[in-house]
This record gives sequence, C-alpha cells and structure tokens, in this order.
Amino acid sequence: MASLLKNTLTITFYFILSSSLLHLSNGAYSEDVSKASSMIRVEKTTHLHFFFHDLHSGKSPTAIKIIGIPNSGGFGDVYVMDNALTEHQEATSDVVGRAQGMYTFAAQNQPVFLMVLTFEFTQGEFSGSSLSVLGRNPIMDDVREMPIIGGSGQFRYANGYALAHTVWADPTTSDAIVEYNVYVKHYNNGEVAASSTPSPAARSRFLSLLSLFLFSSLFLMY
Repeated sequence: MASLLKNTLTITFYFILSSSLLHLSNGAYSEDVSKASSMIRVEKTTHLHFFFHDLHSGKSPTAIKIIGIPNSGGFGDVYVMDNALTEHQEATSDVVGRAQGMYTFAAQNQPVFLMVLTFEFTQGEFSGSSLSVLGRNPIMDDVREMPIIGGSGQFRYANGYALAHTVWADPTTSDAIVEYNVYVKHYNNGEVAASSTPSPAARSRFLSLLSLFLFSSLFLMY
C-alpha cells in the first residue's frame, strides 16, 4: 500500500514538474529588457548633405509611375524610385547612397507629395546604415521639411528632420535635382553594450527551475 502511494505521488509530482518546466521554457513572447542591458549611449547630432537625382526620362529612369488615375490632374498618381544620392549637384559626382521608396500626389488642388523613402548610404562613415523618411513634401515651396522617423545600423534609434530644396527641375520631363540637408540625432554609432547581468525574467526562470530541482531531489530521497 505504501509502495502504491509512493508511486502515485511520484507520477503526480513528475506531471506537475513537467508542466511547470514547459510553462517556464515557453514563457511570454515578450519581456522588458530595459533594465537588463546597460545601454551605454552618447547622443550625437549629425548633419548630412547630399543631392537627390529624380530622373523620369532617358534610357535608365530612376523614378517610374506605377499607378495613374485618369482625369485626376495627377492626384493619386504613385511613383516608385531608386534615386542616386550624390556628394555634389553634378550627376557625375560621387554616389554616396540611394533613395529607395515611393511618393504619391496626395493633394487635390496643389502639387504635394507624400514621401515614403529610405536613404541607404553606401559610402563613407555611414556605409551600410539607413534613415527612413515619412512626410508631406509641397514641392513648389523653396524649402520643405520632413521628419526622420527611424534608422538602421549606425542610425539605430535615430530621429530628426530633412530639409529639401529643389536646385534644378525640367517641367517637360519632370526630372529634378533636390538638395537635402538632414539633421539626425542618434547614439554612439548605434551600438549598445549588453550587460552581463541576466534579465529579471531570466533570473526568475532560473530560480524556479532551481527550486523545482531541489524539491525533486529531496522528494526522491524519501
């Protein structure tokens, strides 16, 4: 009878132990790690200056209309782009990156673009890093301001603004060259030094597993 009771308790215990371990191993799909990593951040502000070449004509256009609305006066038209970013205004100047994304005519009574694009840098200190822009671009204004909403690589956690100024435009072909001055705040090359201290959730899981292990050892001894 005692043996049967012990076997029953053993099976019950292992069932509870297995269920607990499964729960602990799965956990939640997210956890707060803000206190688990010591983020060694030094905020800096970087000024970027380059020229954006929006080319609709020629053998190799870099901006193409993908949606056109008949009799709309341009409203609703959508363009996709892969425009060169150069160090100076001339097309032969060194290419420092690409502007990839799309823009659409977003106003009925005036030439206003909604810009959704990424500046992907391919040369210099920020090669391999990018900045994302989302904003309203009233193209007839002398200077237009659009927000920087994020970035990658050395621009991780980035925010700031971009100032656009058209330096040349051909009304026949819609080709244009736009000067950009971008001011962006970011943190010491986007690097975050991870702490060796485990997160609170990890510590909790470890202590729970340790307690279960000790309890099981004591149980089996008796």
